[in-house]
Amino acid sequence: MTTTSAPALPPLRSPGPGLLAFDPVHTALLRRLDTLLSGLAAQLAAPEVLGPPLLPAEDLARLDYFRNFPHLGVPAGRFAPEALDALADGAPPQNAPLHATGQLLPSATCYGLLIALQGQDIGEDGLLISATGRCFRNESHYEGLRRLHGFHMREVLYVGTKDGSVQHLDHGAQFIVDMAQRLGLSVTRAAADDPFYDRQGSRAKLMALDPVKHEYSISDGTAIASVNRHRNFFGQRLAIGAGAHGDAYSACVAFGVERWIHALILAHGSPEAALDAVQNLPPATTTSLDSSTAGPAQ
Repeated sequence: MTTTSAPALPPLRSPGPGLLAFDPVHTALLRRLDTLLSGLAAQLAAPEVLGPPLLPAEDLARLDYFRNFPHLGVPAGRFAPEALDALADGAPPQNAPLHATGQLLPSATCYGLLIALQGQDIGEDGLLISATGRCFRNESHYEGLRRLHGFHMREVLYVGTKDGSVQHLDHGAQFIVDMAQRLGLSVTRAAADDPFYDRQGSRAKLMALDPVKHEYSISDGTAIASVNRHRNFFGQRLAIGAGAHGDAYSACVAFGVERWIHALILAHGSPEAALDAVQNLPPATTTSLDSSTAGPAQ
C-alpha cells in the first residue's frame, strides 16, 4: 500500500489591509493559545458561551458607544433592492447603494454578552462567563498581527457586586502575569490610552483621571491583554441587577489572541519555534493572588 503526501500549501496572501489568512502553523498557534488563555475561565469555573455575531445599534447607542468610538464601528449593510438586478448582471459591487440594517459587527466580545443580559437580575452571587469572539474595528492603520481589521478576543466577564468585580480583576491580573511568564514573555502594566473620538470629551478626561482599564504590553509596546473595570455603568444602562446590591457591577479580563501570537513569534524567533513553545504547555488550573506581582486592579 502506497501513501501520498498532501500537496504543499501555497502562501496565503492578505485579502486587504488588516486582513490575514492563517497558514496551518499560525492556525495551530491561535487554537493552542486560546486553549491556554481559557485557563482563567477554568480556574473560575466560568462556563463557555458564544456571543452574537451582530449587535443592535440602538443598544450600542444606549452604551454611549457612538459618543466615544464612532470612528471604530463597522456597520452591517445590505444591498438596496434597486441594486440587485445590476449586481446579478455583473455590475461591480463597490459602488452599489447600501441600506442600513441597524446592526454593527462587534468591536469587543463583552458587548454582546452584556447586551444579552439586559433586563435580568443575576442575583447577589454574581455571574461568570467566558467567550472568544471575532471582533472588528476601523483603524487609522493596520500592522501585521499587532493591529488588524478583524481579530479574535478572548474575554472572561464578571457581573455582580462591586467587591466581586474587584476580586475578578485581581485574579485576572495575576493570571496574565503568570501566563506571560510561562510562555517566556515579559509584560509591563500601565493605564490604557483608549482611542476616544473626542480626546477632550468628558469620558476621555475621566479615564485620564481615574483609569478603568489597564493594559499589559510587551517590549515593542503591543498590548496583549487588559483588565477592565466597568463600575456599574452597564448595570445601569442595561437594567442588570445584582439582588439587594442594586445595579450590577461588571468587569472583564480580555486577551487579544493574535497579539499573543505576535508576542510569541517576537520572543521565540519564528512561528514554528513559537508553536513548539506552546504545544506541550499544560493549561493553568490554579493560581495564587499575589498583588505585589500583579498590581492592584483598581
